[in-house]
Amino acid sequence: MSVVHRLTAGWLVDHLSFINQCGYEICDSFAYPGGVTLNTSVSSIEDCHATSTFAATSSSSDGPLPGSGDVVETEGKTAKKRYVFREEFFDISKPHIAAAPEQQLWQGCPEVSLVGVKANSNREEHCEETKSGIGESVASARKKRKRKCVFNQGELDALEYHSKVRKLIREGSLHLVHEGLKSGFLHRTTAELSCRKNVVPGHVGCGLAELCEMAKQFPAVNESDHQAVHVLDDETSILEQDLLSCVTENSSNCAKIVVLMGQKYLVPPKSSFLLSDISCLQPLLNYKKKYHVIVIDPPWENKSVKRSNRYSHLSSWQIKQIPVPALAAPNCLVVTWVTNRQKHLRFVKDELYPHWSVKTLAEWHWVKITRAGEFVLPLDSLHKKPYEVLVLGRVQGDVKEALRKSEDVLPIPEHKLIVSIPCSLHSHKPPLTAVLAEFIKPDVECLELFARNLQPGWTSWGNEVLKFQHMDYFTLLQNEN
Repeated sequence: MSVVHRLTAGWLVDHLSFINQCGYEICDSFAYPGGVTLNTSVSSIEDCHATSTFAATSSSSDGPLPGSGDVVETEGKTAKKRYVFREEFFDISKPHIAAAPEQQLWQGCPEVSLVGVKANSNREEHCEETKSGIGESVASARKKRKRKCVFNQGELDALEYHSKVRKLIREGSLHLVHEGLKSGFLHRTTAELSCRKNVVPGHVGCGLAELCEMAKQFPAVNESDHQAVHVLDDETSILEQDLLSCVTENSSNCAKIVVLMGQKYLVPPKSSFLLSDISCLQPLLNYKKKYHVIVIDPPWENKSVKRSNRYSHLSSWQIKQIPVPALAAPNCLVVTWVTNRQKHLRFVKDELYPHWSVKTLAEWHWVKITRAGEFVLPLDSLHKKPYEVLVLGRVQGDVKEALRKSEDVLPIPEHKLIVSIPCSLHSHKPPLTAVLAEFIKPDVECLELFARNLQPGWTSWGNEVLKFQHMDYFTLLQNEN
């Protein structure tokens, strides 16, 4: 199940379980001597399609595992293999930075006063304890800035925001973690059990963004005689130009394997994707679909990204150019991931959404915990927080049409928490499929922008859209001949 517990505060989500709900099962039919390419497909279990359509089964049982009768019938010798996502990438057993004992989440304290605002590493020597509470911490920080210039305006804004949401996050997380501990999904003792290291093969995902950049040098495609969709069949190899010039679709009930630049990637059933950068979005528009849910995870600009050069970032102006109005259906639900920089949060609510004719409805928070139920970072850490923000809104248009579209779905609540054990892979966000189910109609078209993985029932776009579909992120669970 992907939703482990649902409370008034929000949801406790099992990200790993969601990935494995399709239970990728590969059946290789080896060709006769002198034959041609392997005929390769991946059978999915029964819950896979239900998950893709936001069915209630996403929060119930995972469905039966495929048996021998589920093997794809082909000529020649058949070898059955089943893959699951590597569990060690969700083996977050200890906080990245340990909190003080009295501030540990599962101690059961409904609220802990913040003794002082402490900056990390080289700033600690400048920090002083305040009397009590986050409100006094902010006031102290303002005075301190005047004396020693320790805090910049962005940090002060972040402190003020944190003071508003801290109680909601702490108390809501406490209730969800308590349920997780009670049911056995979380374990207080697991922090001492694991010593595995998350070793990522160096070549995984490499070259996708570079390929998108190289694609700009390909000969121009005549759109009048070029197909808008490439439907995956049993062939595993795809020409780079075909992959980059149109949406690739797996419309079958089985997952498929694609080979790109010698690397293998798993494509789940009932999914589609476009591999390109922001300058090559026309194939997505040519796909001629209107989406009822659009999730956006922009590569926000910040100093650490500029210094590390780990991935490209976009300016606010570039993000505003994304043609969301052209992709959105009436009353479309738009969800944008935002970092904890208040500059970005204000931009989304005050500039980006109005530019797209989207009305802001709510702010939700993704709270990251360990397998023992602790925050991965101290809640009151100044440098980084154990939570991220989601801004939810709906596209505004014809009032009558919006009212008709909103029938039979619940209104978006002002504040909810999505609590989960995070993936240790950078920017692998938890799925929103199950948590959004009650707020949209079933069988709607869904789109993720700046995606790094694929989901059944979704169209995904990004210059690293296949990154976490690489075969090396999966492990062979069984091998039967």
